[in-house]
Amino acid sequence: MGEGEHMAERDGSLARELRRAVRGEVGFDATSRALMTMDASNYRRVPLGVVAPVDADDVAAVLAVCRAHGVPVVARGGGTSIAGQATGTGVVLDLTRHMNRLLDLDAEARTAVVQPGLVLDRLQAAAAPHGLRFGPDPSTHGRCTLGGMIGNNSCGSHSVAWGTTADSVRGLDVLTARGERLRAGQGWDGAPAGLRTLVEENLALLRTGYPDLPRRISGYALDALLPENGVDVARSLCGSEGTLGVVTEARVRLVEAPAARALAVLGYPDEAAAAEAAAGLLPHGPLTVEGMAADLVPASGTGLPRGGAWLFVETGGGSDGEARARADAIVRAADCLDARVVTDPAGQRALWSVREDASGTATRIPGPGGGSEAWPGWEDCAVPPARLGPYLRAFRALLTAHGLRGTPYGHFGDGCIHVRIDFDLLTDAGVARFRRFSEELAALVVAHGGSLSGEHGDGQARAELLPAMYGDDLVALFERAKGVWDPDDLLNPGMLVRPAPLDSNLRFAVLPRGPVDVAFGYPADGGDFPAAVRRCVGVAKCRTTSSTGAAVMCPSFRATGEERHSTRGRARLLHEMLAGEVVTDGWRSTEVRDALDLCLSCKGCRSDCPVGVDMATYKAEFLHQHWAGRRRPAAHYTMGWLPLWLRWASRTRTAALLNALARVPVLADAAKRLGGIAPERDIPELAREPFSHWWARRGRPGGDGMTGADGTSATWADGGDDGDGDGNGGGTGGGAGARGREPEWVPRMAGVSTAAGVPRVAGVTAGGSPCCGPTPSPSTSRRPWAGPPCACWRRPGSRSSCRRPGAGRPGGSPTGAPASSPPSPRAAGSAAA
Repeated sequence: MGEGEHMAERDGSLARELRRAVRGEVGFDATSRALMTMDASNYRRVPLGVVAPVDADDVAAVLAVCRAHGVPVVARGGGTSIAGQATGTGVVLDLTRHMNRLLDLDAEARTAVVQPGLVLDRLQAAAAPHGLRFGPDPSTHGRCTLGGMIGNNSCGSHSVAWGTTADSVRGLDVLTARGERLRAGQGWDGAPAGLRTLVEENLALLRTGYPDLPRRISGYALDALLPENGVDVARSLCGSEGTLGVVTEARVRLVEAPAARALAVLGYPDEAAAAEAAAGLLPHGPLTVEGMAADLVPASGTGLPRGGAWLFVETGGGSDGEARARADAIVRAADCLDARVVTDPAGQRALWSVREDASGTATRIPGPGGGSEAWPGWEDCAVPPARLGPYLRAFRALLTAHGLRGTPYGHFGDGCIHVRIDFDLLTDAGVARFRRFSEELAALVVAHGGSLSGEHGDGQARAELLPAMYGDDLVALFERAKGVWDPDDLLNPGMLVRPAPLDSNLRFAVLPRGPVDVAFGYPADGGDFPAAVRRCVGVAKCRTTSSTGAAVMCPSFRATGEERHSTRGRARLLHEMLAGEVVTDGWRSTEVRDALDLCLSCKGCRSDCPVGVDMATYKAEFLHQHWAGRRRPAAHYTMGWLPLWLRWASRTRTAALLNALARVPVLADAAKRLGGIAPERDIPELAREPFSHWWARRGRPGGDGMTGADGTSATWADGGDDGDGDGNGGGTGGGAGARGREPEWVPRMAGVSTAAGVPRVAGVTAGGSPCCGPTPSPSTSRRPWAGPPCACWRRPGSRSSCRRPGAGRPGGSPTGAPASSPPSPRAAGSAAA
C-alpha cells in the first residue's frame, strides 16, 4: 500500500470513528475542509476534517479519537485571527455552530456564563438591558467569539478603561488533550499536575522576564501564576491560543456601561503627533484613545475635523451633559489642530465605523490602478504609551529602508499599533524581504520595551521571534509548560512553542502565478482574477448577524448561519479552486457551484465589505465558466429566459389559459418537474396586461421625464417587469418612470446614472444605449429585447468582452457572460432602480 493510500485509509477510519463518537456534524468533504484552510492571516493549512461539537462531551470524544490516531486538534471560533492560530492540519473544532449559547447572566453579581462559540455582540445585547457590558470589544465584535477572545486575550478600543479579556475572565472549564476536565480559576485546584512545581522552581525568571506594559500579549502568561498575582490559572490560559486546552465554558465579569457617552475626535498633523499626545490624555479617564491616519479614511463624507491623523477619545457619564463636559475638557487639554465633539449616538456610530473598518480598508494602499495589496503579519506590536511617538517615527524609517508602505492605526492610548504593509508575498524575493523586515522590526519593538503582540496573538506570524523578546530561558519555560498541559503536542501544534517559520505555509504560494482566462475585466485588480479573490482577507464582516444602518451583507449567511453561504466562505472556496489541492475540479467544481447557489447577487458585499469583495461578479464568472459548452439545468432555461416566455404569453394572449392550467395540480406538478422548479413552490400567476401597457394607460409623467411630481423615483421596465404577474412592476408607480418602449428617454436615464457615479443603472449603459436584458440565444441572431442592442454586446455567438468598470451592475444584463451560452438566471423585476 502506497503512502497516499495509507493516509486515505487513516482519514476514512478517523472520520468513521468521529461520526460514531459525536452527536455533532463531522465533515471530511472538500467543502468543509476548504472553508477552514485559512483565518484572517497570511497563512494556510489544510485540515483533515471539521467537527462541530454539540457540547463538552462531544469535545472530549473528539479529543479521545484524535489522540488515539495521533491527529492534532485546533479549536476555532469566528476565524478572524490574524496570526494563523485558527488553522491546522488535523481536525478543526468549529465551536460556533452549536456551542454558542449564553448560559447565564447574573446582573447583580455582574457575571455571565458563556460557551466558547458565543459571538460578542450577542453577549453585549443580553447585558445591555441591565446597564452592563463586556469590557473588551475588538472591531470584529459582530462575529468574533468569546472563546477566540480568550485564546488571543483580545482587547479592543475600550481597553484603556476596562482592560483585556484576561482582566474579565473569572473561571474557565477546560478539557486537556488527554481528556482531563479542569475548572480553572484562582488557586492550584484547577491546574494540571506538575504546573505548580514548574512555577515554584522558576519564580525569579517569572518575576523578571516579562516587560511591564498594558498590552503584553505575546507568549504564555505564566507570571499570572505567581503568588503575588493570585495564582490565577484561568488568567494564565488567556492568550494561549488553544495550545494548552480547549475551553468549553467561561465565567466572565461584566462592567457597568455609562448611561451616556460623548466622542471627541481630535485632529493632528500626522500619526506620530497624535501618538505623542495620546498618553497625556489618559489622566482624564477616557474610555477610548484610538488613533488613525488620513490614508485609511474615505475621501469624503466622514465628518472628521481638520488634520492628517485623528484620535477618537470617548468619554462617559451619568448624563449627556456630564459626558459632554468630560469630552470638552479633553479637547481643551489636547494640543490639536482641530476637534469635534459628537453626542448623538447615530453620529458616533458613523464615526466609529470609519475606525472599525480600518482593518479591511488598510488592506488596500492607495495608488494607481486601484492601489497595492497590503497584508498583516506585523499589525499588532505594542510599546509603552509614552514611547509610542518615537517608536512610530522609527517604524516609518524602517518601512522606508525596506521600500515598504503601510499606515498605522490602533489603540494609541495603550501603545498598540495595527498596520497592514504592502509585502510582496507572491515572489521568493518578496518573501525573503518579509522575513528580513520582521526580524528587524522585532528588534525595534524590543528596543522600545514593547511586546511583539499587543492583541492578536503570536500564532505563526510572531512566535518564531519570541526569543528576541523573552530570551531563550523563558521560551524554554514556555515549552515545559506546554509539556505539562499537552505532553503529546496535539493541541494546535506549531503555535507559540516550536513554531513553524513565519515565512512558511503562506496562503498565496498555492495560487497560480500566471494569468487566468476569464470573461470579466476586473479593472480594480489589474485584470487578475486571483487578485480579485485575494481581496478577501478574512475579517468576516459578512458573518455579522445584526447590523445598524443600511448594511445588508450577507443575507444568505444570516439565513443559514453556514460559513459556505457567507461571502468569506465563497471566497475561500474560490481560492481553493484556484489552488487545486482541496477543490480539484477547477471551474467544474460542484463545491463552489453549490456554495454560490444561495448567493443573491445583491452586491451587498461590494458596498459593505471593507475590501470591496464583489461576489456577484465572481458568481457570474464562475457560472459562465462552469457551464460553458455544457447543457444547463432546466431551471436556467425556464428562469433565465423568463422574460422571453412572459413576452410570448403576452403577445399570444395566453396568460389566462396558462394560469388556469397552472391551477390543475397534476399539470402544475409536471410543469415544475420539467422546468426545474422546486415542488414546494407555487407557479406565480401571469399578468393579463403587460407592464408597458399598464404604464401607457397611466399616462406619461410630468416634469423633465425623470422624476414625478413628488420627485421620488425612476423605474426602468425590463422583460420581467413587462410580463410578471406578481405586481412588482405596476407596484413601483409611486413616482415617475422611464419606459422600455421609449428609447428617447434612455440618454436621460444614463445621464442621471453617470451623475450619481454609477456607470449603469436600471438597464442603461453609461453611453446611453439600452441594456439588452437576457443574453441572445446561441442559435439565432434574433434579439430578445426591444430597441437597439446594448453597446456592450458583440455579435451573438462571439465572446463578449464588456470590461468597463461597473459592467454587470444590478439593473443591467450579465454583460461579462459570453453570448455562446444561455443566460444566468435573473429575477424578474430586478431592473427597478
